[in-house]
Amino acid sequence: MSSVILASASTDLARRVRLASGDNLFVLTPEQVPTGPAQLLGLSNGTGPVQAVMLDVTGDGSQDSSLGLAERFKEQFPHVAVLLVTDKPAELGLPALRAGVRDLIEPELPINELRWVIRRAIETSAAGMGGSAANDPDPVGRVITVASPKGGVGKTTLATNLAVGLAHQSPQGTVLVDLDIQFGDVAAALDLDPAYTLADVVHGSGLRDVTALKTLLTKHRTGLHVLSGVKSPVEADDITAQHVATIIGLLKSEFRYVVIDTAPGMGSHTLAALDHTTDLVLVASLDVPSVRGLRKELQLLDELELPPATRHIAVNMVDRSGGLSLADVEATIERKVDFAIPRSPKVIASTNRGRPLLEDQARDKISRDLEQLVGRFSPIAVRKSTLSWTSRHRGAAS
Repeated sequence: MSSVILASASTDLARRVRLASGDNLFVLTPEQVPTGPAQLLGLSNGTGPVQAVMLDVTGDGSQDSSLGLAERFKEQFPHVAVLLVTDKPAELGLPALRAGVRDLIEPELPINELRWVIRRAIETSAAGMGGSAANDPDPVGRVITVASPKGGVGKTTLATNLAVGLAHQSPQGTVLVDLDIQFGDVAAALDLDPAYTLADVVHGSGLRDVTALKTLLTKHRTGLHVLSGVKSPVEADDITAQHVATIIGLLKSEFRYVVIDTAPGMGSHTLAALDHTTDLVLVASLDVPSVRGLRKELQLLDELELPPATRHIAVNMVDRSGGLSLADVEATIERKVDFAIPRSPKVIASTNRGRPLLEDQARDKISRDLEQLVGRFSPIAVRKSTLSWTSRHRGAAS
């Protein structure tokens, strides 16, 4: 059956959308698009219910007429998701939101991302009508929370590299949230100057609608979406744990990967994030205070029976000259260390440049170690047959 209509003069876009949506695609040129939604839906020749309409307004495309058509769809056929293909997403963001457009798609979006965006738009529209877009809908996005009991362990470095690594494979499906409410520095780590922050989400319409929330995200050069922390610690007083829960709930309904960088410890905002977390990455450095703090945090999670069940232990800045080994860490926390990231001057240099190591997709040793972390969460990551840094060096560090 035909479930998607595409209006575009680009044969390449039509080919990729067809691969993304299967054979359930009806294609017409922009000149063939009627002004009324009912007439457009009728062009599919009754081959099946239309669930999404994609309008290509790339370049000097008919933006005004397409936005007008989207608004009429919102009024007459709200169960049909309207998407705009555009090379000017920042310019069209607010007008598209007002017109009821479900999402903006960049022209060169990879096929797997097209598949994700189309499916999410259809599911969102169906959910708004109280229906279901499919008999077996995809699960919500994977929420990966990076936490640590103490500061100074490189938590933000791991979170930004993890997010950038996932964005290489899912550029439109990955979002990074700076949940270190008062003193987060995700924006600095990514060399971003965000126009909007968490404070704007809380005081605006971003808490009510995921499309509105997406307009407040900052786009990184890798395609990663970023929700930055507040610009002043004073603004953090207005952000509650309930706000955090609402924001994460909206983001995980829209994005394949939601990466959260938290403040040190187990504050109320972090606890709110844990209610949505599917994977918890606990980070410690190779020193006694950090390892003891990690043990206490693990004990607290067990005592409170806090989710998630899936936990990943990462020891950062590993240096064999420090007097501790990975075996010492495992003996203290009574758990296996999943990832060991060695101390490297390249990490410090990349942080100062605001350019995470994985942004350049280099093949040096430290980048390969960080890719091992990314590979734990991405189903399409290349699984390396060689031994990880942990297994290669566990004996030497003991």
